[in-house]
Amino acid sequence: MSGRPSPAKVAVVLGGSHTGMLAAAALAGLADRVVVVERDELPGEPAPRKGLPQARHAHMLWSGGVRAMEDLLPGVTGTLTDAGARRAPVTTDMVVLSAHGWFRRWPESHHVILAGRDLLDATVRARVLADDRVEVLGGTEVLGLTGDAQAVTGVRVRERDGRERTIDAGMVVDATGRASGTPRWLTDLGLPAPDRREVDSGLAYASRLYLAPEQARDGFPVISVQPDTQAAGPGRAGFLLPIEDGRWIVTLNGTRGGEPSPADDDFVRFAREELRHPLIGDLISRAEPLSGVSFTRTTVNRRYFYERMPAWPENFTVLGDALAAYNPVYGHGLAVGAQSALVLRDLTRRYGWESAGLARRVQKAVARPVGAAWELATGQDVFYPGATENGPTARDRAVAAYVSRLMYTATGNGRIARRVTDVTSLERRAEVLLAPGVLLAAAVGPLKPTLAEPPLTAEELKKAELR
Repeated sequence: MSGRPSPAKVAVVLGGSHTGMLAAAALAGLADRVVVVERDELPGEPAPRKGLPQARHAHMLWSGGVRAMEDLLPGVTGTLTDAGARRAPVTTDMVVLSAHGWFRRWPESHHVILAGRDLLDATVRARVLADDRVEVLGGTEVLGLTGDAQAVTGVRVRERDGRERTIDAGMVVDATGRASGTPRWLTDLGLPAPDRREVDSGLAYASRLYLAPEQARDGFPVISVQPDTQAAGPGRAGFLLPIEDGRWIVTLNGTRGGEPSPADDDFVRFAREELRHPLIGDLISRAEPLSGVSFTRTTVNRRYFYERMPAWPENFTVLGDALAAYNPVYGHGLAVGAQSALVLRDLTRRYGWESAGLARRVQKAVARPVGAAWELATGQDVFYPGATENGPTARDRAVAAYVSRLMYTATGNGRIARRVTDVTSLERRAEVLLAPGVLLAAAVGPLKPTLAEPPLTAEELKKAELR
């Protein structure tokens, strides 16, 4: 094709992080040109960037998201693992203290990909930008949308030299994250403000990077000490994820009144004395710190219900944290972003680039993976004092009671543990937990007694210098 493509066949993606890049990959084979508008200058190698402070905290990509990402970028999982990312089977390579005791390490049901966020983003970015149809406008600020209440026709931007201009487009995707301007942009077009819900557990997050003891740099399991959300007082939790280059990234967190300190010299103490078990503190006391503590309070669950809007403009879609942001302790944001980008690709292929109502179809369809992660996060967070204005509803309490019984059963029943991870991995919908066999198993309870100690093998204890 000669010359520049028609604006009707140009897609603009706002935001160049994980979801934005996967959205660009989703559209690259459907548009003649995809322009990613990014406020930061994106690094060419795995490296920090100013607009992504959460990259300093632990991340995991559940297998439901891995499968979606692999569909969009075939072979990317292998590229990640070749670069040092870890594929950890669930729950085989996980040592987890739940509210009801230690989970057994059952045979693999699903998996997670563990890597530093810098490595994950750089790997995805390199794959996406290898396509000549995708380009990045770095150092560029989004000012607003062009068009009207019926259709979006492009975006207004300010480039790094201060020049303002309009980029005409046949499709615009907002993947700018928690700071998204979409609610304001829609009212500027004459549309009503969207419904929004927030559940704020008051969680504070503190993370630190460690070099594992030499003998524990390969094959060490994930360690997770979870809170008891039904207990009185604040919830405190921590997890240790083995990532590339023999490192551990450790995140400690606590809700209102139980927050970790941002001080480096209090990190090990909190892990040892404030969590429900001292295992993580004991492990990191034998490891070498590679960074100071990174601290954040940006953990509120916030969802915009764009799918409920009485009208929705053509050519505009909202994905990722711009649509729904979750308490990061549950680790679902990356997976939902990948699944939503896949929905965008599949529906655009099915109905056609310029089909009437395409944007509304996409917005309604992505509410499914978004809603699944939303229920998992808010179903627990709503019980912390001050999380919502009116506290948990009767439905919240009924659902939580059943989930609590399931989790108790899963400590000693491998089949139920698998059904639970079907849902937490975002591979199956929560309805599988209401199957007659699952209901019966929950009524019976665990088939094996509760473990008294963390299920680390003798070899793992030796690797960690705990024996």
